[in-house]
Amino acid sequence: MKSIAFYLLVLISPFSYVLGQQPGHTFAFSDKEFMLDGKPFQMISGEMHPARIPAEYWQHRIRMAKAMGCNTISAYIFWNYHETAEGVFDFSTWNRDLTRFISIAQQEGLWVILRPGPYVCAEWDFGGLPTYLLKTPDIKVRCMDARYMSAAERWIGALSREVKPMQITQGGPVLMIQIENEYGSYGNDRNYLTALEKAWRNQGIDIPFFTGDGPTRYMLEAGSLPGCAVGLDSGYDQGSFDLAYEMNPGVPVFSSETYPGWLTHWGENWVRPDTTGLLKEVRFLMDTKKSFNFYVIHGGTNFGFTAGANSGGKGYEPDITSYDYDAPINEQGLPTSKYNALRKLIGSYLPEEKELPGIPEPIPAMEIPEFQMEKFTSVWASLPESVKSVQPVPFEALDQNQGFMLYKTTLVGHKSGKLKVTELHDFATVFLNGNYIGTLDRREGIHTIDLPPSEVVNPVLEILVEGMGHINFAQEIIDRKGITDRVSLNGMTLMNWEIYKLPMDEVFIKSLQVKSATVDKPGIFFKGVFKLKTTADTYFDMSSYKKGVAWVNGHCLGRYWEIGPQKRLYCPASWLNEGENEVLIFDLLQSTSKPVKGEKLPE
Repeated sequence: MKSIAFYLLVLISPFSYVLGQQPGHTFAFSDKEFMLDGKPFQMISGEMHPARIPAEYWQHRIRMAKAMGCNTISAYIFWNYHETAEGVFDFSTWNRDLTRFISIAQQEGLWVILRPGPYVCAEWDFGGLPTYLLKTPDIKVRCMDARYMSAAERWIGALSREVKPMQITQGGPVLMIQIENEYGSYGNDRNYLTALEKAWRNQGIDIPFFTGDGPTRYMLEAGSLPGCAVGLDSGYDQGSFDLAYEMNPGVPVFSSETYPGWLTHWGENWVRPDTTGLLKEVRFLMDTKKSFNFYVIHGGTNFGFTAGANSGGKGYEPDITSYDYDAPINEQGLPTSKYNALRKLIGSYLPEEKELPGIPEPIPAMEIPEFQMEKFTSVWASLPESVKSVQPVPFEALDQNQGFMLYKTTLVGHKSGKLKVTELHDFATVFLNGNYIGTLDRREGIHTIDLPPSEVVNPVLEILVEGMGHINFAQEIIDRKGITDRVSLNGMTLMNWEIYKLPMDEVFIKSLQVKSATVDKPGIFFKGVFKLKTTADTYFDMSSYKKGVAWVNGHCLGRYWEIGPQKRLYCPASWLNEGENEVLIFDLLQSTSKPVKGEKLPE
């Protein structure tokens, strides 16, 4: 029986080599333990996602995890964040530079485990899958559908070229790679999981694999693979571990997702789980020397249009922009009371002569005095050339995966009455002859609205649709955006539409121009300018606006919505300038400009 001191020496002993040097370390499985250099290794991992963290802060967040007692960093890698267009991969710009992220962990003396999917969930848009897949009407994902597998194998090939030199077998810090994610909660195609494992091996990945599933018999049977370590989401008691050992004998079992916090949807209260149960679970894991991974130790931010959605008991549940997750390290990188409690608990298992590293200095934050916003232009003055279609089609059919889309038709036959949008995804504003009528909201199950009588001979109907997060979990992940079925008026299907693509991407935003005409019709862009002598992180207070998207100096902060709970959007210092700065807001509902300010804290 090894002493706890022995295990903690393994835990805290940093390795001193840099990438490509002294490749003498080994990592393998015994019947029930991870073996590092031939000795039992208790992995204490903190999960963070490079895509949700400004690259300038990667080292700070990794050091924060180390100071809390972690010896490993776990990271989801989002396929759709790196395949920026079909067949085009980016592993080099800003926070897509995975080699740099992994190298920083190595420089800080930490090991790495990667969770690259292809599907990952993670409350990320479409669970990390690229939405170009949805252009194929009958595609099936997360199975042996040849069209899906072709794309998935291309992803594995591209990522393998980045990961291969970072493996422990090549002198790098990457110990293990996860196959898929919580597959037993979705499907039972073990051939699919085996094919993914083979695809990684064919690309030269020679480190061990693991799977991750809930601790139930049916999930473990459908989601685990012989020879792959078993991750439990979560492994909170001995019974969960015993079940996993029974279901997949001969490999280590660990808690791949020990939850310090939880996610929050729009319209909910902030989810803030009690720390008492967490500390009890971590104490059990430490006492029994079981490996585990905090999901998440630091959540970060769903910048741009990357937030996903769930399809739980309420139906459609879009995730907020913040991925703070009530994690031990908050959205801006500050330690919380939960962090301090976990640090104290983990530190109590150290030998007397050892102590955890000091907590890094906090990243500075600043207030920005209130500045005025002005009407800049409108979506109506910025429409591109339309696409004509007999009936509405979803975003993906027109190679758009985010933003908004305007559907426009002239009413023939019925011209007033009950308007119904079948399978609206996800939120819409409705206009008749340019006049605002009201909203439709998938989240609330509101898909009908009354159109008033019109004296116009040929009334024009416009439906401006916002696609929010693609569903990222369970059976509803085939979740195309826009009007995905049809529009009817008093039961009559409306035909002959003009469709305008409004992706709100960098190209579209740069194309916007000032329009001199007065704009009152909702769907307005507001612009404001402020000056700074120095820069620091800030949270832009959006509480004076209703629903939309905000940009700072061309960088998309993400969505805001008056229903909360989030009212402030995080902006890293790297997106601000010394001197002049510009804020752009697109609001679906508001017609009057209101001032904006920056705050030091998220609320």
